[in-house]
Amino acid sequence: MELIICEKPKAALQIALALSDGKTTKRNYKGIPFYEIKHKGDSITVGAAAGHLFTLAEKEKNKWTYPIFDIEWKPIPEVNKKAKYAKNFIDALSFLAKKATSFTIACDYDIEGEVIGWNILRFICKTEKASRMKFSTLTKPDLLKAYENKLPTIDWGQAHAGEARHYLDYYYGINLSRALTNAIKSAGSFKIMSTGRVQGPALKLIVDREKLIKAFVPQPFWQIQLTATEQNKKIIALHEKGSIFDQNEAKRLFEKVKDAKEATISDIKKKTSKQLPPTPFDLTTLQTEAYRCFGISPTQTLSIAQQLYLAGLISYPRTSSQQLPAKIGFKRLLNALAKNPNYTNLANQLLSKKTLSPRNGKKKDPAHPAIYPTGIQPKSLAKNQQRIYDLIVKRTLATFSESAERQTITIKISCKGENFIAKGTRTTKPGWHLFYKPYVDLKEEELPELIEKQIISVKKIELLKKTTLPPKRYTQASIIKELESRNLGTKATRAQIIQTLYERGYIQGKSIKATELGIALIETLGKYCPSVLDEKLTRRFEQEMEEIRENKKTTEQVISEAKKILTKILNEFKKKEEAIGKSLLAAKMEQQREEETIGVCPICKEGVLRIKKGKYGKFIACDNYPNCKTIFNIPKGAKVSPTSEQCPKCGFPIVIIKQNKRSKKICLNPECPGKEQIKKTKRKCPLCKKGNLVVKKSIYGPFLACDRYPKCKYTEKISKSKSSK
Repeated sequence: MELIICEKPKAALQIALALSDGKTTKRNYKGIPFYEIKHKGDSITVGAAAGHLFTLAEKEKNKWTYPIFDIEWKPIPEVNKKAKYAKNFIDALSFLAKKATSFTIACDYDIEGEVIGWNILRFICKTEKASRMKFSTLTKPDLLKAYENKLPTIDWGQAHAGEARHYLDYYYGINLSRALTNAIKSAGSFKIMSTGRVQGPALKLIVDREKLIKAFVPQPFWQIQLTATEQNKKIIALHEKGSIFDQNEAKRLFEKVKDAKEATISDIKKKTSKQLPPTPFDLTTLQTEAYRCFGISPTQTLSIAQQLYLAGLISYPRTSSQQLPAKIGFKRLLNALAKNPNYTNLANQLLSKKTLSPRNGKKKDPAHPAIYPTGIQPKSLAKNQQRIYDLIVKRTLATFSESAERQTITIKISCKGENFIAKGTRTTKPGWHLFYKPYVDLKEEELPELIEKQIISVKKIELLKKTTLPPKRYTQASIIKELESRNLGTKATRAQIIQTLYERGYIQGKSIKATELGIALIETLGKYCPSVLDEKLTRRFEQEMEEIRENKKTTEQVISEAKKILTKILNEFKKKEEAIGKSLLAAKMEQQREEETIGVCPICKEGVLRIKKGKYGKFIACDNYPNCKTIFNIPKGAKVSPTSEQCPKCGFPIVIIKQNKRSKKICLNPECPGKEQIKKTKRKCPLCKKGNLVVKKSIYGPFLACDRYPKCKYTEKISKSKSSK
């Protein structure tokens, strides 16, 4: 019996259905499904892993000592007690392996998939002999072709490069994290700190940008703007000097033209430019476009793309390629997409062309083509799945289309001896724009039809004061693009690296801001261990892992070099551990103080509202206690963050409450007149006897309050039994 080993259960099902001559029998072992099929009369069992079933760990656990180099692969359940699910997958594959006479690895064809397959072979199947299926989609034609043309062995270059990456990441991660945590411990506190081979340089980019923003001094400048109308269209033109930093010069020019009622068109220039179609999606471009179009984070985009891949709807998403090879069958693909009513018209337009050729990009990937739809009809997709799928389909269609043409018109307007410039841009030939709607991000700025020497009526001329803007903060999309341009991390890991920086408290916000702790970490490492932040070193290791993949270097050579470099770094670190710890602790305390400070107490006006921890959980209280006993409860399991904003209705601080993955801004005052009144009740207020009780809503849930607030501040909890009725 042949055992085919897949990376995920869904992939196992797709492969079983594709290879089966007829009946596919589903069985399970300890709740883990596997499939028995016949292919050309031969018996095949298709089993599955759940991603990585093995992880690197110390051979003997040493608490918080470093350096650690004596490590080995261990089953994940032995290392992480929360990963009990993995034990059943290991047991199921072990059960199937005992019956097998040959093995085929059908995990994702990349370095991670190769490591997953290799580990299953050597640690579960007790062999390293196996053939290898290589495919980029989970469609029947591709899977049959991959099976009939199996590689005789696993891809040893990928396997060794993947293992080297795991060793390097573990060495850097465990040792530097222990060193940082021990440093804080030596300063009298405790906090799990972490950095890594790519984490450090990535965080440094964000911190460097934050420092530029903080150091930025806005400079005032002036612009003179002329507004005119012609043919019911507005013309806005700026003085030809643009931004004027000399206020006196700006005023002098403005005084000269401010009373003008007419102006003359002195010159018109038209320029037509071609816009080439976009290239097909690689993973990074898909992530940045999904963030631009929908605000979906890179991590979410990868997860959704993986779901679409496992459903057979798109090709393998973890690719660096921007190229679609002819072997995927362009005509077949477009005919398949034409069967979907959403794309019938667009696909048929392309099918009417004499030749079908996508505009491929420069980037290549030795393992997979660019991301493209397979043509299989989606049955039911969640909202974000549909968005990502549509984006991929439209992008693919657009790559086969014609160039678009845009016309830029530059008009010079003469007014009292001064020149003003108006610019307009419009699309004259939509080309690929028609196929990429609604994701084309271009503005149409049309000017009226004008001729030289034409007199136009001036509506107003203004002197506008503006200030220069600081550099923009990174977004999740722009930072992974920056990491890619610097060859830091891989297409599959960059989004997770940024996610880790969020989780460690080093960065915050959609517009990414480095926290005090993040800044202190980079400053401290930069002062005492600058090589940890060295991009060149990180890039060198990336290059060496590529050389392992190409069989130009061995894993042992690269790991030996890494050990020497890391040992030197850690020895220097130990000498300065106390100073490093004090620096990090000070930043930790400052950040904690910032995170716990809500704002000035609205009752006593003297104290500050802070988040405190009590016997029954967290709450918000005035630090002017016992003079002020203002207190607010925090819903159980909720996280509160300050905003520095005040409620326009009552003046109380506004906070962000995050609960059950949802967050919302809300006024702290449960009796705020701005709170939504859900309904009136028939009950009189028991305190003032004049008002009626109404149901209001706050972060703590619905409650009863007197409608005579603020004259009467009576409130009453609503029991769960009452509120559910």
